[in-house]
Amino acid sequence: MLIQIVEDDRALSDGIVLALRESGMEFIQNKSIKSAKESFQKSTPNLIILDLNLPDGSGYDYLRWVRECAQIPILILTANDMEMDEVMGLTLGADDYMTKPFSLAVLRARIQVLLRRSRKTQDDIYEEDEFRFDFGSLSFARNGKEIALSVNEQRLLKLLIENRGRILMRSTLIDRLWSSNGEYVDENALSVTVNRLRGKLEDGKDDVSYIQTVYRQGYRWKREDRSCLDEGH
Repeated sequence: MLIQIVEDDRALSDGIVLALRESGMEFIQNKSIKSAKESFQKSTPNLIILDLNLPDGSGYDYLRWVRECAQIPILILTANDMEMDEVMGLTLGADDYMTKPFSLAVLRARIQVLLRRSRKTQDDIYEEDEFRFDFGSLSFARNGKEIALSVNEQRLLKLLIENRGRILMRSTLIDRLWSSNGEYVDENALSVTVNRLRGKLEDGKDDVSYIQTVYRQGYRWKREDRSCLDEGH
């Protein structure tokens, strides 16, 4: 877990690192917006702790810059205790706002909350090429156009995405998709569900397929040239 601290007070920055290091985190410490941008471009952090008063400008400028390319958690930590400053920070996309002086214990707790929330969001949302799947809100789209999926199609897609690159055996998929109903299910039901899901996700003009059939085994989510796909069930 990589944390970026953008703070020109080195003693304070070191103190934050010392307080959080026991959690097994790694840190990038920057004193200016310029160095923060350079560090960000080399290695994207999982969370940013951001001061507003920096030598080469306002932390708001860095906040705007990050928000143009990433949605990682940002916690503003500043001496600015005016309500308008907090409103501005949150409006521009900060996830939390703390004023100095502050409790290290509270800072640690708030960071853990932001990281948990971020992990949950990342688990719910999957983006690849033209696809965006939000399993939390059950919203599925290709090139910004919504795709209507049945409950079983949604569950199948989630299983494939969660195990992307791995072969999911037909028996495993049938068990995961239908066994909770306590009823016998014809194996052909899986083939039908897979084909319907493919039809909704893929354009007939495409030369690629994301749901790959592995002969006599099962399926996996993997972009492949259609010519390389086995045409079995």
